[in-house]
Amino acid sequence: MSNTYDILVIGAGPGGYVAAIRAAQLGFKTAVVDREHLGGICLNWGCIPTKALLRSAEIYHYMQHASDYGLSAENVGFDTAAIVKRSRGVSTRLNGGVGMLLKKNKVDVIWGEATIEAAAKGNEPGKVTVKETSRAPAPKGALAAGSYSAKHIIVATGARPRAIPGIEPDRQQIWTYYEAMVPETMPKSLLVMGSGAIGIEFASFYRTMGAEVTVIELLPQILPVEDAEIAGLARKRFEKQGIKILTGAKVTKVEKAADSVTATIETTDGKSQQLTAEKLISAVGVVGNIENLGLEKLGIGIERGIVVTDGLGNTNVPGIYAIGDVAGPPMLAHKAEHEGVLCVETIKGLHTHAMDKAKIPGCTYCQPQIASVGLTEAKAKELGFSVKVGRFPFAGNGKAIALGEPDGLVKTVFDAKTGQLLGAHMVGAEVTELIQGYVVAMNLETTEEDLMHTVFPHPTLSEMMHESVLDAYGKVIHS
Repeated sequence: MSNTYDILVIGAGPGGYVAAIRAAQLGFKTAVVDREHLGGICLNWGCIPTKALLRSAEIYHYMQHASDYGLSAENVGFDTAAIVKRSRGVSTRLNGGVGMLLKKNKVDVIWGEATIEAAAKGNEPGKVTVKETSRAPAPKGALAAGSYSAKHIIVATGARPRAIPGIEPDRQQIWTYYEAMVPETMPKSLLVMGSGAIGIEFASFYRTMGAEVTVIELLPQILPVEDAEIAGLARKRFEKQGIKILTGAKVTKVEKAADSVTATIETTDGKSQQLTAEKLISAVGVVGNIENLGLEKLGIGIERGIVVTDGLGNTNVPGIYAIGDVAGPPMLAHKAEHEGVLCVETIKGLHTHAMDKAKIPGCTYCQPQIASVGLTEAKAKELGFSVKVGRFPFAGNGKAIALGEPDGLVKTVFDAKTGQLLGAHMVGAEVTELIQGYVVAMNLETTEEDLMHTVFPHPTLSEMMHESVLDAYGKVIHS
C-alpha cells in the first residue's frame, strides 16, 4: 500500500474525522492519524460522556420528585460505578461507530504521534512522520507508525485542559474533566474553579447527586459568554438548588491533604477566605495541542496558543491547514465539524465562504439548560444597534407546565431598524433542542415578519420561541 495521500488529517476528533470523511466523499485518497482515541475528546472525554452522566442525574432528580407527578418511588439511590460504567459504555459504542464510518468511506487510520516534516512544494507532497504511541492500543486495521506523504495536511489536534500554575491537576484532589467523569466514589463536597459550560455542567451533576458544591468565578458573571439576564436567571436556579456561587473571586492558593483540598479565595473587594472540600475541579478553559507537530519549524503562524487561519482552514504555509479547537474559539465540536467540511471543500475548489461565528450556537446541559446564538442584548447595544427585545417565560407555556418545568425564559434580540434577528438566548428545560430553530432563522436572514407568520405546533415548548418574537413587537398573546 502506498504511503502517499491527497489529504492527511492529524487528529480524529469531531473536526478531524468529519474532514476525513468529507474528503473521501469528494474523491481524495485520505488518511487520518490519531494517537489515543477515534472521536477525540468530545466523544470520549467531553460532550458525549458528560451528557450520559447528566442524564443519570436528571433521572435521579425526577425519581426524588416522583410525587410531583402522582408517582411513588421509595428508597431512591444510586450506584456510582454503574453511572460511570454507563457513561463509558456510551463513549465506547460511539468510538466504534467512528471507526466504522471511516472504514465505510475508505479512510485509512494511522496510529501514532504525527510530526509534519515538510509542507508540499511544487510536485513534492508534504511529509509526515508518525511515531509509535503507548497511549492506547491501535484499533483493528490501523496502519503502523512510519513515513507518510500528502499534498494537503490538516491539523485537527484539538485542545486539553488549561492548568493554572500552582494549581496543577494531580488526579487525586485536583481534577480536570477527565477525573471528574470517572469518580470512584461520589464526593460529599466539591469546589469548581470556573463557571463556563464545563464547570457549570459538573457543578450541576455533582449537586444533583448530593454533593455540596461551590463555584468560583473570576468574572462578575457566571457563564460569561451568555446574555447577562439569562445568566442571572440561571444563577438564581443554581442557588435555589443549593449551589454556592462566588463571582469576582479568584483561587490564589491550594493546600492538599490526604482526603481534602483547601483553597484560598480572594475577591475583587480585597477580602479573603478559605474553603475546604474533598475535591477541586479545575475548569478554567482549554489550550490548543500545538506542541511537537513541527509547526514552528515550518513557520506556521501561531498567536496566543492557536494556529492562525483565514477562516477556511488555510494557514500562512500553503498545503498546511488547521481546524477545530487548535484553530481557536469557539472551541465547540460542531464548529470543528463545520470547519472540517469547509476546509476540504475549499481544497476541492468548491464555492465556500468563511463561517460566521456569530451564528454558531452554544449549549450548556446543566439543570436548567442554557442555549444561545448570536449577539447578547448588551453586545448588540455596544455595537450600535437600536434593539427590540422580546421575552417569554416558561410559566406562560402549556407544555412547560404539563412537564412540570415552569421556570425559564426565551429571549430574542432584533435590530429595530431592519427586523434582523441579532440573537436568541434561552434558559429552561430542553432549550438545547430548541435553539437550532433560531440558528436556521439567522442563517436564512429571517426577519421578524417571517417568524411572526410562522405556525408553531401546539402544545410544544417551541411556541415560546414564537411568543418571544411577538413580544419584541408588542404582539405577544399569552403573557
